[in-house]
Amino acid sequence: MQQKKSKHSGSRIRAIVSGSVGNLVEWYDWYAYAAFSLYFAPVFFPGKDATANLLQTAGIFAVGFLMRPIGGWLFGSLADRKGRKWAMTLSVLVMSFGSLMIAVTPSYEQIGIMAPVLLLLARLLQGLSVGGEYGTAATYLSEMAGKGKRGFYSSFQYVTLIGGQLVALGIQLVLQHLFLTNEQMHSWGWRIPFFIGAALSLIAFYLRRTMEETEAFEKSKHASNEQKGTLRELLHHPRAVATVVGLTMGGTLAFYTYTTYMQKFLVNTVHLSKAESTQLTFLSLLIYAMLQPLFGALSDKIGRRPLLIGFGVLGTVLTVPILTTLSHTTDKLDIFLLMLLPLLIVSGYTSINAVVKAELFPANIRALGVGFPYSVTVAIFGGTAEYLALWFKNSGNETGYYWYTTACIFVSLLVYIFMKDTQKTSLIEKGA
Repeated sequence: MQQKKSKHSGSRIRAIVSGSVGNLVEWYDWYAYAAFSLYFAPVFFPGKDATANLLQTAGIFAVGFLMRPIGGWLFGSLADRKGRKWAMTLSVLVMSFGSLMIAVTPSYEQIGIMAPVLLLLARLLQGLSVGGEYGTAATYLSEMAGKGKRGFYSSFQYVTLIGGQLVALGIQLVLQHLFLTNEQMHSWGWRIPFFIGAALSLIAFYLRRTMEETEAFEKSKHASNEQKGTLRELLHHPRAVATVVGLTMGGTLAFYTYTTYMQKFLVNTVHLSKAESTQLTFLSLLIYAMLQPLFGALSDKIGRRPLLIGFGVLGTVLTVPILTTLSHTTDKLDIFLLMLLPLLIVSGYTSINAVVKAELFPANIRALGVGFPYSVTVAIFGGTAEYLALWFKNSGNETGYYWYTTACIFVSLLVYIFMKDTQKTSLIEKGA
């Protein structure tokens, strides 16, 4: 009996590792585009003025984030109808193809307008893939984890999400400082990370092909009386959908503010150099990634709701003071500590948001229920975070963005206060 339990535990850990590795690769491919865009923008967009960079940057946000809800719907529906493993395997294969397209696409000088068109198509595929990755990976990790460790294991989704960003940044630093000159980086070196991403995606593809399917899906598959993975069926769960939107709203805005936008905030507002900003961002994100399993494990002990409420209260009270103080701080240690504090606070959301959403839905609609409303909310609030922050700054009212972030976190806090603790009401536990 003990041997059987050990074997089951071992296969569960292998499945979770395979799912997490694939998630890391997906997010590496996603962030590599942003990390190396300054090098390849002139290759695809004609001219040497700021317009090309603005066009390329707009493409990142408009295409990437607008495709994510479509990916959340498409892959979520596939995961509920054909299986979590099937959808996750297809997702990483699509991402691999998108990365390979970027790596081999000729320059504008060589093929003219087709160069940016192919780049746009590649980014469409990447946005579609990463949009589908969240819901399917969150569902898979939550269903594969044991009852008492569901928060802990599902937290690795954000460990690998941040890990993908760190790997992309790390490869950039290595290429910049150890192997290539600045001229070589602009000429052809920027293609290297996309070849690496395509190769890593194939490794992740193999790992996911060998994963076990979740028991929850296998049970749902044989329930012929259920509609699986349709928007019509999703509409039968309006409270759960509204909860996903409400709990994501403040969390995703805080996440993109303190991770993606923070690097630009340090340069434009705190007046650090780009090198100093990159170094502090890398170190803070590394610590942030390591915090996720600790918060996830804590949620298994005390419940999900206390962590969410903690984030909501502290985020509402401290966002304005933290950003205001940070904007006037010059000591690098103080700046670093002020960067870590909001990451510590937002960990109450990021570490467990995936499992909370998965616990809201029955198995026949779980991946779609997690992925689609989340992706829509991220597109609206996360995707516009950087733009709005810069808009407020350019209008001479930078603190207005601090209050906007505070207001969104407060709305989410109201959801956390009135929702039930999903650890106690989990539909995964009910075998639904």
